Amino acid sequence: MNQIDKAGTFRLGGRTVHRMGYGTMQLAGPGVFGPPRDRAQAVAVLRAAVEAGVDHLDTSDFYGPHLTNQIVREALHPYRDGLTLVTKVGARRGPAGEWLPAFTPEALRSAVHDNLRNLQLEVLDVVNLRLMFDAHGPAEGPIEAPLAVLAQLQQQGLIRHLGLSNATPAQVREARRMVPLACVQNHYNLVHRGDDGLVDELAAAGIAYVPFFPLGGFTRLQSGVLDAVAAELGATAMQVALAWLLHRSANILLIPGTASLTHLRENLEAASLALPPSALARLDALRT
Repeated sequence: MNQIDKAGTFRLGGRTVHRMGYGTMQLAGPGVFGPPRDRAQAVAVLRAAVEAGVDHLDTSDFYGPHLTNQIVREALHPYRDGLTLVTKVGARRGPAGEWLPAFTPEALRSAVHDNLRNLQLEVLDVVNLRLMFDAHGPAEGPIEAPLAVLAQLQQQGLIRHLGLSNATPAQVREARRMVPLACVQNHYNLVHRGDDGLVDELAAAGIAYVPFFPLGGFTRLQSGVLDAVAAELGATAMQVALAWLLHRSANILLIPGTASLTHLRENLEAASLALPPSALARLDALRT
C-alpha cells in the first residue's frame, strides 16, 4: 500500500479514484498566466504525481491559457488507464491575465474543443462549469443555459461527466435536476466552512466534493493554532490542513497543486497523516 492509498477512494464520474489528487494551476506562470519558470520541472512534477499513484488531475485550458494543458499532454500522453482528467470551462483570460466570464454557447463550445485539442483527447472525462457571477466567490445567477450547452456536448460524446465549480447550494440543486453531477468544486477549508451543509448533502448523494484553497482565508490567530498542531505532529501546516479535509468527509477529494517535487511529496504524505482526537478538537474549533 502506498501512502495515498491510506486516504481511501471515492467515485469521480465513471471511475473510483484515490482521494488525493493533483491540481495543475501552479504549473503556469505567476498569476496562473504565461509559461512556467521551469517547464522541465513542471513535466517532472506531473510524472512524479502519477508515478506516486495519483489518478485524477484537475486542470483547465484557461490556466496559462492553454499552456498548462499542453504541459499535461507533454508529460503524460498517452495517458495511462484509469487516469481521470477533470477540466473547467466558463472563464477566459484577458490580455493582461484578467479572469473574465465566458458563458456564451460559442465560448463554451470553443473551450471544450480547446481542452480536447490541447490535452489530445477525443472525449473529456469530467468538465466543470466554472460560475463567475461575482468576483469574490459563489453568487446566485442563471445556470440553465450554459449547463444545457455542456449537456448537449455530452450527448454528442465529447464529455463523459459534468460538474460545477464556484457554485451555490441552490445552483447545485438546479444542476442536479438537469444532469447527473460528478463533482462540485468550491472554496472550503478548516476555517472557510460555508459549504458544510453542501458537503454533507453531496456525500449523501454519492457526489464528490473537491475543495480548493486549503489554506485560503486564515487569520493570524488561526494560522498560529494550525502551525502549533503541525509542530506537535511533526508535519507541515499544509499537511495538517489537507489531512483535516480528508477526515471531514469521505466524499472529499483533494487537488493540492505545486510546481515543486519536494512539496508534491509533502502533499501526498498528508494522505497518511493521522490526526489524534486532541488535535482534531483544536482544528474543528477554527472557523471564520
